[in-house]
Amino acid sequence: MATKSSKYALITGCGQGGIGEALAREYMSRGVVPIATILPSESSEHLSDAKITWFYLDVTRDSSIADLKSKIFEHTAADTDVTAVQKMFDVNVFGPMRMVHVFHDMIIRSKGTIVNIGSIGGIVPYVYGGEIADPKSVQI
Repeated sequence: MATKSSKYALITGCGQGGIGEALAREYMSRGVVPIATILPSESSEHLSDAKITWFYLDVTRDSSIADLKSKIFEHTAADTDVTAVQKMFDVNVFGPMRMVHVFHDMIIRSKGTIVNIGSIGGIVPYVYGGEIADPKSVQI
């Protein structure tokens, strides 16, 4: 069962008996929530039987990809906790701003440096990482 803190893996090409299906099962066995995609012409029974969340996807159609994005957002981000997002911004955006505000005179006089640590998540988005990636992108 997926929770707010779940890790997810979006896997395309999860037709029955293929590498995608095997990956989905392996991720599930490791506690990662797989989100599998199959072509609209394929059966989903093997995924449903394994309790793997799946969606139809035709990667040759932009509208199909956009539809998948919307469905995944609904599936994973609907429970976003505003308080948790506020905390992320407090730590990753306003915290560094406060440090610079308080220490800027000292830093200028001593020709010192403040080092803020960011994350690749601010540059390279990943599935379901919005509440972490948004404040990290401000740092970068």
